[in-house]
Amino acid sequence: MAEGLELIDTHQHLILRDRLGYAWTAGIPALAAGDFTEGDYARLTAGKGVVGSVFMETGVDDADYRAEARLVAGMSGFLGQIASIRPEDEGFEAWLEEALELGVVGFRRILHVVPDGVSETEVFRRNLRKIGRAGVPFDLNFLARQLVPVGVPLLRACPDQAFVLDHCGVPDVAAGEWEEWDRGVAAFAGFRNVVVKLSGITAYAAPGAGVGVIRPYVDRLLELFGPERMLWGSDWPVVDLGAGLPGWIDMTGELLAGLSESERYAVGVGTAKRVYGV
Repeated sequence: MAEGLELIDTHQHLILRDRLGYAWTAGIPALAAGDFTEGDYARLTAGKGVVGSVFMETGVDDADYRAEARLVAGMSGFLGQIASIRPEDEGFEAWLEEALELGVVGFRRILHVVPDGVSETEVFRRNLRKIGRAGVPFDLNFLARQLVPVGVPLLRACPDQAFVLDHCGVPDVAAGEWEEWDRGVAAFAGFRNVVVKLSGITAYAAPGAGVGVIRPYVDRLLELFGPERMLWGSDWPVVDLGAGLPGWIDMTGELLAGLSESERYAVGVGTAKRVYGV
């Protein structure tokens, strides 16, 4: 790891099966059983330069997403939380108001697990603009194939909303996919209200993939967005499908080693503080 690199983790999940449902983990051996707790995370990051973390909603079962945010709001170990929200739902306004009262610093709707048309409705976009007026960023999860046809129109419709593109725009690294992803992230970088999250990418690479495989994607994102528009996330415990948490932290240090001290600070800490207000 680059000497002295400090990180705010903007994408830490928890899995607490006795309190919430995680149907999406079924069939994923690394995640299908057991809990992934604050204590587990602390042990994995000890001495690794992580100076704080922001909880990221864990894609809990639909009936539980409000309960998850309420539960996390009572925990003291986070700098803030990014809560799940449903801009397409009639109950949007009430939940937006409650979540803001809980101190939520961001919202997310995972858009690659629903039909593309969900984010294309005027109801969704009108409600998303309300999040923007509240001054809170919105994390976007799109597959590479969705970036231009689905993502770009959404960005155009919500020019005053701050967006965070999660997981490097989800390139299929294992398949060597580049062109479609590159067109998409280049288009997103043209919107000044979008930053990109350096997270999740090892889960889309072949098992055991090293820095050399990941570097071209990260270097391209740095070229497009610059360090001031990039922030870091662990995506723990999903990162266990790739490099694992300690391994991803070490890879991050290698990937950013060529940057100046101020640029490494921006990716590791500065952009997160600015975007999420933590």
